[in-house]
Amino acid sequence: MTLKLCIAQLNLVVGDLAGNAQKIIDTATRAYQDGARLVLTPELSICGYAAEDLFLRAAFIAACDDAVKAVAAALAPLKDLSVVVGHPTGGDSRTRSVAVSSRFNTASVLREGRVVATYAKRELPNYQVFDERRYFTPGQDVCVFEAGEPGHTLKIGLLICEDAWFETPARQTRDAGAQLLAVINASPFHVGKGNEREQMMRERVQDCGLPLVYAHLVGGQDEVVFEGHSFALNANGLLAARAPSFIENSLLARVKQSSYAIEIEADIAPERTPDADLWDALVLGVRDYIGKNGFPSVLLGLSGGIDSALVLAIAVDALGKDRVRAVMMPSPYTADISWIDARDMAGRLGVRYDELSIVPEFEAFKMTLSQEFMGLAEDATEENIQARIRGTLLMALSNKFGSIVLTTGNKSEMATGYCTLYGDMAGGFAVIKDLAKTTVFRLARWRNANDPYRTGQQPIPQRIITRPPSAELRPDQKDQDSLPPYEVLDAILERYMENDESIDSIIAAGFDRADVERVTRLIKINEYKRRQSPVGIRVTHRSFGKDWRYPITNRFRA
Repeated sequence: MTLKLCIAQLNLVVGDLAGNAQKIIDTATRAYQDGARLVLTPELSICGYAAEDLFLRAAFIAACDDAVKAVAAALAPLKDLSVVVGHPTGGDSRTRSVAVSSRFNTASVLREGRVVATYAKRELPNYQVFDERRYFTPGQDVCVFEAGEPGHTLKIGLLICEDAWFETPARQTRDAGAQLLAVINASPFHVGKGNEREQMMRERVQDCGLPLVYAHLVGGQDEVVFEGHSFALNANGLLAARAPSFIENSLLARVKQSSYAIEIEADIAPERTPDADLWDALVLGVRDYIGKNGFPSVLLGLSGGIDSALVLAIAVDALGKDRVRAVMMPSPYTADISWIDARDMAGRLGVRYDELSIVPEFEAFKMTLSQEFMGLAEDATEENIQARIRGTLLMALSNKFGSIVLTTGNKSEMATGYCTLYGDMAGGFAVIKDLAKTTVFRLARWRNANDPYRTGQQPIPQRIITRPPSAELRPDQKDQDSLPPYEVLDAILERYMENDESIDSIIAAGFDRADVERVTRLIKINEYKRRQSPVGIRVTHRSFGKDWRYPITNRFRA
């Protein structure tokens, strides 16, 4: 017996219930025409992931119910086709007394116009960017359904994402008669996560002795990105299928049942390098944030430095040169090589490039404040004025032409406060907010050495990568004048912020006490800035976003 199934790796839009439903209908119809009799869509595919406090609105749940019915009705003529869709169910439990009902993260099996089986997610993650216990009640039951044509069916055990990371749900599903585990998922990307998932599912397969199919979401949603990378494993733990990453895909697999075993056969996309994943995550994050929110184009301040150069290259790969505009805004301290390199890069990528000097505005600000500042030396005040002039100009262009401003600050800067409120932090989307400075340099080199979008050239001039980084807000300024070397800073940042190591343990690992205390102090005192920063793309297991919820007023220093 052979069952052909489709892993529908879909890019969905939160709240676009009609659009998501139609995408599921179209994908399932094409899969049926190709011989599939089981279609797996991602977790919460009807409403998109994650809908956050939309789940608390009774009208939203009701609309999701209607969308499920619409999908079932549209696919009713397709005889013997089973389609698994994810959606929320239940009522609004916010009352002044007791909960009147519960909400569930649900998967329903649709077949010939009816819901033939329903499963509620049992393990609700509440760590990193996940907050599912705020919205859902854990399910208690298992779900095993039959898929295929009469006389040639297979018993499918249904799990949702986190359920498969624990032994009990899979074992109980096996014990209820499942012959194949089908896991639908919406698991946000961070570098290395795809391999982590494959390894964890391999452990699950080897533990319960069943083959497994993992259907995963793809696309950007606010700060998170889902990379796809759907796959299947045979009962021996060997990889049987893998979809390509960062694109929509309908992966068709054949499940063959013999008297000896059940085996899955399908295409296997090649393994990827971490930097290739990182690049495509940033590109997809930009493309979907701009596209799903309806912005016609983007603009950014191009300084001739590494950060804005990398953001420009990502933006062009994501949107194409005609939807990207770069603005160079030289000050009295801008080096000649900065505007030379900025012009060079804009020319390489073919984007619109303009130069707007901020010298007149800077002199006007100083003149206006001259009486107030009389007798006082210039300091960070004048540096910040320059950054804020640039921010004002970019936001004026944004307001006039409708383009969203991409901010160009990196994670090292966000951590230490090496950025200016209402200046270089001004904008709508922070593309490299979760990239440490050392990663920025590494990824720039990777992009110059690789041409995934067939541009035919190195987008970033080599001098931008090799010159010492500088904000160029005072004469001969270098970042390292006021910060430890980035190799040191980023290593401390990773240990303290991403891995929650204590100050003492970092010092014990060989770092200079002064550097550790300096960096960790900067992280703590700049929380107020980060709270006012634009949303940015999460690519590590801990970002300055939903992962990081520290109080602004805080005297704890360990």
